Amino acid sequence: MNQQTIESLKGVGEKTGQQFKRLGVETIHDLLHYYPRAYDTYEPPVAIKEISDGAVYTVSGSLVKTAAVKRFKNLQVITCTVRDITGVLLLTWFNMPFLRSTLRMAEVFVFRGKVVKKQGRLVMEQPEIFSPEAYQHVMHSMQPVYGQTRGLGNKAIVRAVTQALNRRQLEREYMPAYLRKKYQLAEYNYAIEHIHFPADRQELLFARKRLVFDEFFFFLLAVRGLKEKRRDRPSCYVMHPAPEVQTLAKRLPYALTGAQQKVLDEVFNDMQGGLIMNRLIQGDVGSGKTIIAVLALLETAYNGYQGALMVPTEVLAKQHYAAIREILDKYEIKKEVVLVTGSMTAKEKRLAYENIRTHQADLIVGTHALIQENVIYDKLALVVTDEQHRFGVGQREALGEKGKEPHVMVMSATPIPRTLAIILYGDLDISVIDELPVGRQPIKNCVVDTGYREKAYLFIAGEVAAGRQAYVICPMVEDSEMIEAENVLDYTKQLKQKLPSGITVEYLHGRMKAKEKNRIMEKFSTGEIHVLVSTTVVEVGVNVPNATVMMIENAERFGLAQLHQLRGRVGRGDCQSYCIMVNASGQDGTQERLEILNRSNDGFYIAAEDLKLRGPGDFFGLRQSGDLEFKLADIFTDANLLKTVSEELKDLMLRDPQLKQEGHRELKRRLDMYLEQSYDKLNL
Repeated sequence: MNQQTIESLKGVGEKTGQQFKRLGVETIHDLLHYYPRAYDTYEPPVAIKEISDGAVYTVSGSLVKTAAVKRFKNLQVITCTVRDITGVLLLTWFNMPFLRSTLRMAEVFVFRGKVVKKQGRLVMEQPEIFSPEAYQHVMHSMQPVYGQTRGLGNKAIVRAVTQALNRRQLEREYMPAYLRKKYQLAEYNYAIEHIHFPADRQELLFARKRLVFDEFFFFLLAVRGLKEKRRDRPSCYVMHPAPEVQTLAKRLPYALTGAQQKVLDEVFNDMQGGLIMNRLIQGDVGSGKTIIAVLALLETAYNGYQGALMVPTEVLAKQHYAAIREILDKYEIKKEVVLVTGSMTAKEKRLAYENIRTHQADLIVGTHALIQENVIYDKLALVVTDEQHRFGVGQREALGEKGKEPHVMVMSATPIPRTLAIILYGDLDISVIDELPVGRQPIKNCVVDTGYREKAYLFIAGEVAAGRQAYVICPMVEDSEMIEAENVLDYTKQLKQKLPSGITVEYLHGRMKAKEKNRIMEKFSTGEIHVLVSTTVVEVGVNVPNATVMMIENAERFGLAQLHQLRGRVGRGDCQSYCIMVNASGQDGTQERLEILNRSNDGFYIAAEDLKLRGPGDFFGLRQSGDLEFKLADIFTDANLLKTVSEELKDLMLRDPQLKQEGHRELKRRLDMYLEQSYDKLNL
């Protein structure tokens, strides 16, 4: 039943089904696990005199007169005024003329909507309308708000989820009873229902805790499986020191930092030590991880083997390929590098595959296309993955299996405190590059309110006039009902009007097709686009040294670690770079959090501070910790639960490592399903 397609639901036809697919939802099971991104709480009405610009309010009062309808070209605007004992408020709706018969003078209603300031006065736009009695029924309730796409609004998703919950086949409980009792975990089916429709915050926290526990539990079980396969295994590819690599390191136009040299020594010791290397290299943005990877790949090539570098986006793959080609040409290194990406023509792919199979290619750079079954390697001895958290457990294992148990090196610029990194990357040894190259200019930061926007636009225009580029980050793709945050599509239109006509402004977001995303990122990389308005999809995957401004709207909605990642998109060239964080919230504590970024450019310090500042239940808004295969869990907000699950898992594995005992068989079945889904994501 739960594997039925989304089109089996009433009211979901082929067109709507395609819209759901854009959200990654194809079956009823997918829909049940398409969790809300936020919740809208229906608060008691407030006095009209207490409302202000830019937030959602509920007011109760009587109408001063019957609603009026005015026409502006093709637009019908319905207006009326509501009064309570403290003041009056103008209400407007668009293209809803039928309201004129509903909204009669002197009648009492409850209105709920966003308040904006227009022509010097406050206006509530498109408010929901309730009778006082009807509002009593929904007051204090929490309504889910889902990630949406064009043509598929929140109400349509809520209707579909409601149907799915009513029609679903209940699943057998798989978490052992003693664990549920020990940690007060909700029953699984209860958790699925109440993550969508909680009666109150307490019920939401109860449901969420269970689902987050499960996400951590299965992820760490899968990581443990990798660790068991790799633990102290003799290597088929024992390297010998290559003098050519040592010579290259000395000829580089810059000296390696002490931290880089230490990590490079650790990598070479692993590759020469006789056991399979499994190492994570954590380094802040700009710390010089890439040259470590290049030197390790060349060491592999000089030993007669192949090495592969896998990155999360095509643009980044092409940039790495070009950088490696430049090094090979400049220093007259007689090794061949090839590129493999999904958008290459069939002829280009065939040629690349042939070069890899016959070992004409020594170094292979690409996206996850490197793990397609058509790619056959000859003596693949080293696999490097960049931005480790963007690849799931299944992808990490699949690339490793392409060779005869190659050495594995993964790199990440995501600053995760060491205590959490040890848990999350339990199958890997950890190296940290905690030193920036000499001469790199620190980014200048400022935290401002929304009143600074016009000055920021002038500043961006000035940087573009000087030949440079800028990013503007918004937390959303499109406007979402009752979530107050700038969105990419509307913001792009506004920015095109605000900036001089000669400045090219385009947008980028994760729901665009891969081909279109690559086209936009290529144009930004080559300077054809001056200002890129984007969601956090640019957090990784593009290197544009010419970009000098990072403006982040609604900065209060991001975690500090993620803000630091975004900031790292600039400061990659010779020119001074700037990060402008716009705090659109007047809430206490928000400015204090953002000031930590203002004071420091050290990603690991910021990540540690982020960890300290998070409180239990501090998860409303955006998830903060990248992909890491989690839909709900956040490694900062849920750090304590992550540690708890890790300890519990160690105890379980000591008692029943194969999960064969009576109370663990259902858990084993669920783990197998998790691993199967992890591989399914690879589209092999």
